[in-house]
Amino acid sequence: MLVTIIAMSNNIITSFRRWDYVKISIFSLAITALWQSMHWIILQMRLQEFVPETQKNTYLGLMTLSGLLLAMLAQPIAGAISDRSSFRWGQRRPFIIIGTIATLCFLPGVGLAGSFATLFVVYCLLNIATNTAQGPFQAFIPDLVPRNKYGLASGVKALLEVIGAVVFVFITGELMDRYSTGDESLWLWLVILILGVTMLGAMIATALTVKEKPGVPIGRARSALKALWETVKEVTAKSEMKWFLVSRALIYMAFTTIQTWALYYLEDVIGVETPAGSTAEFAIFGVIGMLAVAWPAGYLSDKIGRKPIIITAGLLGGLGIGIIYLSQQYNTILWASGLIGIGLGAFNSANWALATDLVEKGEEARYLGIANIATTGGAALARAIGPAVDHFNSLSVNSGYDFVLLMCVIYFIVGSLLVLKIRKKTSPSRG
Repeated sequence: MLVTIIAMSNNIITSFRRWDYVKISIFSLAITALWQSMHWIILQMRLQEFVPETQKNTYLGLMTLSGLLLAMLAQPIAGAISDRSSFRWGQRRPFIIIGTIATLCFLPGVGLAGSFATLFVVYCLLNIATNTAQGPFQAFIPDLVPRNKYGLASGVKALLEVIGAVVFVFITGELMDRYSTGDESLWLWLVILILGVTMLGAMIATALTVKEKPGVPIGRARSALKALWETVKEVTAKSEMKWFLVSRALIYMAFTTIQTWALYYLEDVIGVETPAGSTAEFAIFGVIGMLAVAWPAGYLSDKIGRKPIIITAGLLGGLGIGIIYLSQQYNTILWASGLIGIGLGAFNSANWALATDLVEKGEEARYLGIANIATTGGAALARAIGPAVDHFNSLSVNSGYDFVLLMCVIYFIVGSLLVLKIRKKTSPSRG
């Protein structure tokens, strides 16, 4: 039996074709479409219906922080369970199906919420549901892709995430600028419908087209929580993983900080007349920059190594934030967003390839779930400065947003340079 499984596994790997890179990554497009639309525009606009104007940054920060803390637990636990599963459909796809169905059940709650408390609960449940799917999904690359193609596969994944962001943030921005409570709430429900159909379609495509190798659960006697705890201990014992996690967290703190407060910044500081549409334009310039480099950066990281790409990416992000601070002109801000996007796109491809370099064989979903804690942890910590934004704004008009930009520059620069601490070989072809 074991010989048969190994033979089938080898056949999957050696016959991996160009279209297969898309098949194993298409679900990331839907996940990105949902959360980029939610975090750039939808939550900010819905929140203003329930909380005082002077405290909107505090409420936004605390709500999203709480949801992402739950995501930090849900994703690695789901990954650890999937590593130990032996479903006929494979180790990953059943969790993608379950997580997507739960997401579709909770998503209408964003439109139905009539209070901050209800919106808060719905947001937390959405985080748990999507991360139940995302944790196991992320193991497709180390499960199925030849090791010397990790960078290419990560680049394709990042490319699809960029496409999901640019298309759906644009649609969300256009529709949500027409939205208000009352008769025009139709536009919010149209956005929710579009995002739900996209999630469902991506789930079906993944379930039907991805051919997983037969599940060989590792360490089945251990519970998922025990496996998670052991992974945490293993990660903290390895200096390479510790530096990787801190570096990734800081870069995502920078990106998430800008993402979270972009709409309020454009509305309060720049004075745009259409906050949702302007935020969508700001996001689109960023994702166009990401689109331009996502695949080339992944491919290049297989050739020259991950660290040069990551360091350059972080410095470009910091430069883009500096331009926003110095200019405060809307058109210039859009071009600066493109520069930040170039940095983030290159970082996404090279850094995820670096993550796959560092995981342990046979424990891919468990390790990548822990690795992605840096993403959700960084995003969560970014939201924690919400009260500080409102505090500084109360002392001096819009000074809270200056504080946001300063912190972003620090996050980008320090986060990119920390990969120099990683001594382990970080690409298949180069050290």
